[in-house]
Amino acid sequence: MKFISRLIFWSRWLQAPLYLGLIVAQGVYVYKFAIELFHLVTQADVLKETQIMIIVIGLIDVVMVANLLIMVIVGGYETFVSRLHLAGHPDQPEWLDHLNAGTMKIKFALALVGISSIHLLKTFINVEAINETAVMWQVIIHMAFVVSALLMAYTNNLMIKNH
Repeated sequence: MKFISRLIFWSRWLQAPLYLGLIVAQGVYVYKFAIELFHLVTQADVLKETQIMIIVIGLIDVVMVANLLIMVIVGGYETFVSRLHLAGHPDQPEWLDHLNAGTMKIKFALALVGISSIHLLKTFINVEAINETAVMWQVIIHMAFVVSALLMAYTNNLMIKNH
């Protein structure tokens, strides 16, 4: 029985390669950001203001996804795999002190709402090039993210009060 318990507890380390994979994915986002930034800087004199705005919004979107990745990598590893032993480190994220699976889900949901908002803003800026059905579905999906985030936060709040 002790062996099975230890094996089950050890199995959390199977998630470590997943977090390493997310670090690689973040590297891809850094590469994408650099390419888009280079394009923006080198083409700034020929781009229209709307085109510049769409590229900048795309850069913001990449940053928000990268922030989400950091939250999942650092928070997920700390919560589900092993402690990072960052106590007293000057760069320790403030949110890491009070992170648990419930707050991670809410932060993730709110990050999705933010990313969805950026995509929606991009759509509204370029609305004449997109058909009405696509815009409608983007708004519906965005509202589903908003409602889901609110319900998760409400449920988590109820669980905290009842605990």
